[in-house]
Amino acid sequence: MSKIDNIDVEALAKPLTYPTEAFLSKDYALAEKERLWPHVWQMAARVEELPDVGDWMTYDICDESIIIVRTALDTLRAFFNVCPHRGRQLVDVPKDVHSVRGKNRRSFVCGFHGWTFDTEGNNTYILDPQDWQGALNAECTRLSDVKIDIWGGWIWIHMDLNAEPLIDFLGDAGRILSYFEMDKMRYKWRKWVVYPANWKTALEAFMEPYHVAGTHTQLLDYGDYYAYSAAYGLHGVSGFDQRDPAFQMSQSSSVTRAGKGDDPRRSTYELIRENYETLNYAASTETLVNAASRLVDELPEGTAAGDVIAHWLKSAKADDAARGVIWPEIPPEVMAEAGLAWHVFPNMSVLQGITFALCYRTRPYGDDPDMCIFESYAIERFPEGEVPVTEWEETEATAEGWGAVLAQDFSNMEWVQKGMKSRGFRGPLPNPHQERKITNFHRNLATYMGTGAPRLLK
Repeated sequence: MSKIDNIDVEALAKPLTYPTEAFLSKDYALAEKERLWPHVWQMAARVEELPDVGDWMTYDICDESIIIVRTALDTLRAFFNVCPHRGRQLVDVPKDVHSVRGKNRRSFVCGFHGWTFDTEGNNTYILDPQDWQGALNAECTRLSDVKIDIWGGWIWIHMDLNAEPLIDFLGDAGRILSYFEMDKMRYKWRKWVVYPANWKTALEAFMEPYHVAGTHTQLLDYGDYYAYSAAYGLHGVSGFDQRDPAFQMSQSSSVTRAGKGDDPRRSTYELIRENYETLNYAASTETLVNAASRLVDELPEGTAAGDVIAHWLKSAKADDAARGVIWPEIPPEVMAEAGLAWHVFPNMSVLQGITFALCYRTRPYGDDPDMCIFESYAIERFPEGEVPVTEWEETEATAEGWGAVLAQDFSNMEWVQKGMKSRGFRGPLPNPHQERKITNFHRNLATYMGTGAPRLLK
């Protein structure tokens, strides 16, 4: 049994509360720079963003800026974006850009005194090196390395070269999600915005389906959204659950499920279409929607929900295979355990499907605990030669830019941030069954930050 600050894993199922300093405190935000971000693996980018030798980009978190560069077809390197001479950033990163990137890079030249470095981080030029009287050497003049690895089609970085292997950090989350072969998916769209809420406030809006009944009320016409939530070490998963035995045949833990209604042929199509169209054409695929649209013609009235789902997925799989999209083989027990969506500690959320995923990442915006960088993107398996060309698009937080469902989420996040500052707010009361993933998040944050562990609600 894991015990942290007097809260064991089993206690996460009990009513708990935790302080709001993690969302509101400037001192807490400053402490994250030392206690959190240098000590965790962070998803920095997708591998597809740097396809060719010489491709490079920056990844920024708080005061740290990191350069990632492809040095060979099978090799990526990462360095702190700082010249070892006088501390100038090698690559200028303006405050209000997503990242800086380029192609065909052979060297990095400091704009202050011209010190030059190859893409392996080695110094290749210093003006008047004799003036240092022999004190300079290759080690003290090279760029500072950052640990880098690849998993799931993502590029991950860690500022500590002695950090545990990425696969160990990911634990069961990595084990389960690996079956979905997300390394074979590619961007469908990607958007970002500077948003007026703490990075944790924003992320937590996407860590539980408990809010659907109050926020996305239109979805209640199509499905039941009662959910479970479970801790997997640093990470956590949520999925659809059964509150009422009447829904046992029409609910599964993942997004691929039958809808609510007397005829699962129709309700399955209505649910998947609604999710797809209002979530900016993510959280499903056109193939799945089209296959669902045929259910009423291909199956007789009265077909059981389980048989409807089986036929739907078999048809969609065949449709995809015909266009060159091959589904991964995921054992039923893994699908059941995979649930609906994962929180990958500390700042990533993944809603996964067999051939797609809808992902979120949030980051601090400077030192302001009331602001964050919010990002969302859809990835999908595409036929060879049909991968869309995408870029990071700064997009205003509106339904026109993000779709109706995400706009509804935006309509809460800013006001949660403001509301938590009220003298009348006594602290969060997370649902012990449906929001356990969030409580686990704060339990793990506390192990890094030294404060803020959940406490039993009395």
